[in-house]
Amino acid sequence: MKNISVIGSGTMGNGIAHVFTQNGYKVSLIDISDEALERALATIGKNLDRQVQKELISEDDKTAALGNITTFTSTEEGVKSADLVVEAATENFDIKKKIFETMDAHAPESAILSTNTSSISITKIAAATNRPDKVIGMHFMNPVPVMKLIEVIRGYATSDETTNSIMEMSKNLNKVPVEVNDYPGFVANRILMPMINEAIITLHEGVAGVEEIDTVMKLGMAHPMGPLQLADFIGLDVCLSIMNVLYDGFGNPKYAPCPLLVNMVTAGYLGAKTGEGFYKYTKGSKDLVVSDMFK
Repeated sequence: MKNISVIGSGTMGNGIAHVFTQNGYKVSLIDISDEALERALATIGKNLDRQVQKELISEDDKTAALGNITTFTSTEEGVKSADLVVEAATENFDIKKKIFETMDAHAPESAILSTNTSSISITKIAAATNRPDKVIGMHFMNPVPVMKLIEVIRGYATSDETTNSIMEMSKNLNKVPVEVNDYPGFVANRILMPMINEAIITLHEGVAGVEEIDTVMKLGMAHPMGPLQLADFIGLDVCLSIMNVLYDGFGNPKYAPCPLLVNMVTAGYLGAKTGEGFYKYTKGSKDLVVSDMFK
């Protein structure tokens, strides 16, 4: 597999494109607008510059990597010569279903169709295609160029051949693939998201403040980032979406999202990407400032 199509050029999509192109793959990066694609290329360029400055890659490596990327605003055109398609769109089943129907109709019959979903059923997504044996989950971690893990998720019909191909390809990307089965949240988010939700419940019930909760988890449990700061980093809307997948999938009240999380998302306080969540974010500043709502 040499030709990779990546659908979605946001934070995850451009990171996935970065990793593939840096490792010598030809990448077709697809999004709905030229503006989004230009932003993605600028981000990839900046991240490659950072690697050059750290002497992790050479200037020639950077030039070659950028030269391996072609952009498309048409999914039909962008996937027509793909060996592997990686979908990295919004964490919404209806959106992913439509994308997979298009991928299935226009990608070569031999192509593997993968999704970067962090929680949605691979089996359910695969059912929208005529090649469920070639549908698989590739859940990259954020930031993609830095984090080593890829959760490789087998759907009910995913073949051994498809799974083995993706496990080997992941190693070629200098990642560590871990094979898991298709249950809500898989492994990473089935464990992580209830912890984040419990931290929000702890705040909601007044047990401790934002900084106090994060400090306990950082210093007491050796987490590099507290759960509330991590929720802001992930996006509170994404956290809520995953909790809803867990709650709907298992029907267990322990997965019910905290009302505070629901209210914050409803009000548009989504974390770092909107400038405020549990903390306030100012461009150019790395200082953590607790949101006025929680002081």
